[in-house]
Amino acid sequence: MDVEDIKSIDELRKAQAAAQAQGTTLTNYSQWEQILEDLDTAGVQSTGNFEGDMKLHSQIMAKIEKFIEETQETQKEQEANPKNNETSKLDNQTSQDKDQVVKANVANGTSSMILSDYMKYYHML
Repeated sequence: MDVEDIKSIDELRKAQAAAQAQGTTLTNYSQWEQILEDLDTAGVQSTGNFEGDMKLHSQIMAKIEKFIEETQETQKEQEANPKNNETSKLDNQTSQDKDQVVKANVANGTSSMILSDYMKYYHML
């Protein structure tokens, strides 16, 4: 059974209950439910259909992966820089301040729940 215009987890669960009452089940119900939970956690509105939500979820995960890669590169660069002289200490402090701003922006824009889910998926590969 295909369903359109599902905008929330509650709507999806009601549609699944109605389908079960008729002796059927929703296509991709479990996967869609997880996607809707992730979108809700991130504060992103559902597109109303499975394909759209799946695409949106993939885009969010790609952004998280890119952020993780950039963070790892930044950490490698900081470890490679000498921390002996005063200039590099000052640069290091400025860099840490910038990192704090980036971290705060990411924390506000992306939930830690999605990040932890991404790590689970990443380690399953």
